[in-house]
Amino acid sequence: MGKKTRGLPAINLSRNVQLFLLASPVMLFLIIFHYLPMAGVIVAFKKYRYDKGIFGSDWAGLDNFKFFFKSNDAWMVTFNTIAYNAAFIVLGILISIGIALLMNEIRNKSAMKVYQTAMFFPHFLSWVIVAYITYAFLSPSYGLMNQWLLAMDMKKINWYFTPDVWPYIIISAGIWKSVGVSILINYAVLVGVDQSYYESAAIDGASKWQMARFISIPFLIPVTMIQFILQIGHIFHSDFGLFYQVPQNSAILYSTTSVIDTYVFRALTQLNQIGMGAAVGLFQAVVGFIIVITANAIVRKIRSDSSLF
Repeated sequence: MGKKTRGLPAINLSRNVQLFLLASPVMLFLIIFHYLPMAGVIVAFKKYRYDKGIFGSDWAGLDNFKFFFKSNDAWMVTFNTIAYNAAFIVLGILISIGIALLMNEIRNKSAMKVYQTAMFFPHFLSWVIVAYITYAFLSPSYGLMNQWLLAMDMKKINWYFTPDVWPYIIISAGIWKSVGVSILINYAVLVGVDQSYYESAAIDGASKWQMARFISIPFLIPVTMIQFILQIGHIFHSDFGLFYQVPQNSAILYSTTSVIDTYVFRALTQLNQIGMGAAVGLFQAVVGFIIVITANAIVRKIRSDSSLF
């Protein structure tokens, strides 16, 4: 047992040692793969050369940042990144809450297991598999979508040469693959709600919508706020597989499918601009950090018990 000091509670050292031992694998993982690589941030300010290495390369100042922001596609990919992620956040929250509320009304345990598995399964699929599934629907020659259009006496559409439809395809694929996790989190919250609340509301004559509005949704607000804060920190980051694999890296679709991450990848592979890639990565990280801190501060002022810290 630790000694009790003035103004501080007693500390159980033996228990803390056990907790530190349990957390040590994750802490080591974070240190090795997240904190030690931070030394590489210096590449963002250098004219990187393979023969000179990271620390031997000449300084470039802010030239790498200027290279990105002065490029013709910088603002286009930045807008696409923010717009897509905003859609994922808003639609993901609304859909996950709506489906979780519907699942809370299901009483058949066997059916519930089937629904949970069906919604969570896409999360484990790689984007390569999702890209092939998408191609099975959108193939110009034998895709299901074009077969349905022909059955309705309509013309085929070459989907991979039609940029305007891809925002809907990208958002649909992203939501389908990722929303299952949020649904199960929200459903777990609803399962933990004391059933006496619903029984009392039913006795008072409350409808299902009133129960959801005044009982279920208030319980979902704290966890929804935490999910929102965590997701908004990644608003400048995109899922590379979604935007690279699903559109088949079609150059004609770049105007609606190119985001910061795929733009940097192409700059690295085609132009060998390693410094610019590091600069954009640093820019994404700093902006994401600022957004998380700001969003958490706003949530803390509105509802302090729903903030991260």
